[in-house]
Amino acid sequence: MTTATPPTFVHPIKISVAEIDAMGHVNNAVYLQWVQEAVVHYWQHASPPHVQTRLLWVALRHEIIYRMPLFLDDKVSALVTATGTRGSRATFTTLFKRGEDLATEVRSSWCCVDATTRKPRRISDDIARAFLPM
Repeated sequence: MTTATPPTFVHPIKISVAEIDAMGHVNNAVYLQWVQEAVVHYWQHASPPHVQTRLLWVALRHEIIYRMPLFLDDKVSALVTATGTRGSRATFTTLFKRGEDLATEVRSSWCCVDATTRKPRRISDDIARAFLPM
């Protein structure tokens, strides 16, 4: 049996002067903001508007591996791939690349939340299919 490869969403990153730290490179804390931005844009791209109004996502956990620093004038892309779902949780891998070079790898876990009740909501098959081939 062949398993389909999940789609990868490419999100461009624009580095601002405010994101540069005293060492002259992107501050480590900024990567969490970028992950949030990239995963949310992926959700907005992959899901229909009527679903977006019913569901929200809350970050539960991030594991970050820094491989090389990024600097102000670097051209950077965030490549987001959904890696799985279970109950109300979804996992994503976000790679930050400067050209072909991998700068940072982030594995994150998110909880799907009902927009009205703010309680966890099981990820239905139709929502999972927007991110993962079945």
